[in-house]
Amino acid sequence: MTDFKKSYFTMNEEQAKEYAQTQLNYFKEDAELSCKEIGDGNLNYVFRIVDEENKDSIILKQAGPVARISDEFKVSPDRNRIESDILTIQYNYVPEYTPKTYQYDPIMNCFAMEDLSDYTIMRQALMEHQTFPEFADHITTFMARTLLLTSDVVMNHKEKKALVKNFINPELCEISEDLVYTEPFYQCDRNEVFPKTLPFVEKEIWQDEKLLLETAKLKFAFMTNAQSLIHGDLHTGSIFIKKNDTKVIDPEFAFYGPAGYDVGNVIANLIFAYANGKAMIADIATQDAFCQYILTTIEQVIDLFKTKVEQLWNETEKDRVATYKGFFTYYINGILKDTSAVAGLELSRRIIGLAKVADITSIDDEEKRAQAEIQCLTIAKQFILQRETFQTGKDFVDQVTRVFR
Repeated sequence: MTDFKKSYFTMNEEQAKEYAQTQLNYFKEDAELSCKEIGDGNLNYVFRIVDEENKDSIILKQAGPVARISDEFKVSPDRNRIESDILTIQYNYVPEYTPKTYQYDPIMNCFAMEDLSDYTIMRQALMEHQTFPEFADHITTFMARTLLLTSDVVMNHKEKKALVKNFINPELCEISEDLVYTEPFYQCDRNEVFPKTLPFVEKEIWQDEKLLLETAKLKFAFMTNAQSLIHGDLHTGSIFIKKNDTKVIDPEFAFYGPAGYDVGNVIANLIFAYANGKAMIADIATQDAFCQYILTTIEQVIDLFKTKVEQLWNETEKDRVATYKGFFTYYINGILKDTSAVAGLELSRRIIGLAKVADITSIDDEEKRAQAEIQCLTIAKQFILQRETFQTGKDFVDQVTRVFR
């Protein structure tokens, strides 16, 4: 029998099944377990464990000592403690859109959570050009509650500072600081630029000194603005979805940072879905319907987020100075400015940097892929350089439609 109490090691499928049998108080006594490793992300090992007798199932997620995307990234397995803790916090704020967690093990650096196998990863669903009319409502409720209710505006300041300390996440933050804010904006060896896009990147990104200055400002704001307990990696690959339901997963990058970081990631990844639809849907009527859905969703995400934050703002007891006339407008405009900037950074880094998105890499026509990448980068530059001007959903949508003519 394997000793899971002595010291950490990375589990294989058989060991994960044994762990579930002996360490988790979840399955029935007569359980007949099977186990499959299903992780396809950049960091963790994810096991789906099924009781074939009673049809119960659970997910066991374990952090490895290096990132799966590259062994250059040495990351602390403590990130699973952070993920387990933040999922618990998010579940308290938005149980309808957060998976339930069951148990965290600090020795094996793993935790168990609700099995969402009857959901689809949103990125894959959007690449199949499915639509989800309720998504904007769901994700804006999730973001408004988790971002405002963990901020100094409504939290006791000492309690909030204790959370800041608890969620210091230096290894994962360093990955974001490098891959999002730094490496895409110079000729870094780790970058992977599509050859037909490279001339545009060299001229319009790497040689644009005004753009580079703005990314430097944004990097230091990201490192120093402990505004809200953010998810930190809220893209369509971190969302499980059904027609009428949404679950947000994978918050291992969570820390106290700028609230607009989460909103901007959602917007950028919707734009990737839009670019995929433009490039991959041959039938014009079908393309128009899908792309219009994406544009409507982008507009709704911005406008519903603003509305829901204001509603929570008015319903919640706040710091006295947050009640001063004009402060809410100042506060929400700052989040939207960060939203625009982060959308631009995410669009840039997924095209130029190491961690790609399948929405773009699956475009097999090289000319169409290069066109989609250049269009995304053109939008990205404006989102970064003109970030003060994007204050409504229509502002964001207009920028997309201007470029994708």
